[in-house]
Amino acid sequence: MAWLLLIVAGLFEIVWAIGLKYTDGFTRPWTSAGTLAAMVVSVGLLGLAMKTLPVGTSYAVWVGVGAVGTAALGIVLFGEAASVGRLASLGLIVAGIVGLKLSTPG
Repeated sequence: MAWLLLIVAGLFEIVWAIGLKYTDGFTRPWTSAGTLAAMVVSVGLLGLAMKTLPVGTSYAVWVGVGAVGTAALGIVLFGEAASVGRLASLGLIVAGIVGLKLSTPG
């Protein structure tokens, strides 16, 4: 269950990271409120996952899921570069997340 909470926390991290782009410097009230709500949910779920999982693993997976998802959406939504080096680097992050999952009890 802790791993599921952690993955969902990472997904909410993607939501708030992308949401920051749409807040226009927090000048859009509804978008800003949604972004702030996603932040609270993300950190709250991370905290719940950390009750069972090691802090280093939890934080690394949370950041990794958020980084990969945000970078992927940056490519899709904002036309950011999708170079071989960038995609390979994202693949390495995914490999690290999988490695942490396989080497962490819980």
